[in-house]
Amino acid sequence: MPQNDYIEEHQRRHGKRLDHDERMRKREARSTHKASAVAKHTIGLKAKMMNRAKRLEKIQMKKTLKARDERDVKAASTSETPDEALPTYLLDREGQKDAKALSSAVKERRKDKAAKYAVPLPQVRGIAEDEVFKVMKTGKRKGKGWKRMVTKATFVGESFTRKPPKLERFVRPMGLRYKKAHITHPDLKATFQLPIIGVKKNPQSPMYTQLGVLTKGTIIEVNVSELGMVTTGGKVVWGKYAQITNNPENDGCVNGVLLLSQ
Repeated sequence: MPQNDYIEEHQRRHGKRLDHDERMRKREARSTHKASAVAKHTIGLKAKMMNRAKRLEKIQMKKTLKARDERDVKAASTSETPDEALPTYLLDREGQKDAKALSSAVKERRKDKAAKYAVPLPQVRGIAEDEVFKVMKTGKRKGKGWKRMVTKATFVGESFTRKPPKLERFVRPMGLRYKKAHITHPDLKATFQLPIIGVKKNPQSPMYTQLGVLTKGTIIEVNVSELGMVTTGGKVVWGKYAQITNNPENDGCVNGVLLLSQ
């Protein structure tokens, strides 16, 4: 057995295969069939240990399913003596624990938060990885093309430092990096050139969000301190979200619409 983190070190230096997640998913799906085939031919002490492990796993699964079923059931609290003093108008009521109601409230709150903004482009065209990444082959071993050059517009923060060329997996060209965007205010019907603070969400992939890829429909955060926007409490708004409405790699600039609360 290896004693050090060779695999993690290799992934840190060279990255993972593009189909790594899919391969892991398939391996996990096949694992039950493999375990079944091994269990058929296992005998002796090893079989006893395997059966005990499977039994404990089944017990844990039943407990989990039971807890999941019981969360929908409204039940009176069993504690006779409450932890703290109750007011007189609550003395005749039974304490009720309803986990489902609590989780529903949390879900509704998340849904309201997600539907806070009206997005100008609710749907965007899917982009394949071949369209975003170009295979780079550098160094002596031309057969190993593990580097990728991003062919779309990107945003890179001020504090970004490139890795050494031997360790860099994704290359973002300087000519396709953008720091400012032309953002249109829907109420004022005016367009302003605002600095980009960061990429909030790229609908294509979480990896594109992490790399800062700017494609059509991407939600970015821009600096609106110059516009003099204030909150209801009187505080100056510094950053606000906007959605990109054009293809920056084709137009040579980033255009977007400011997202205002409904």
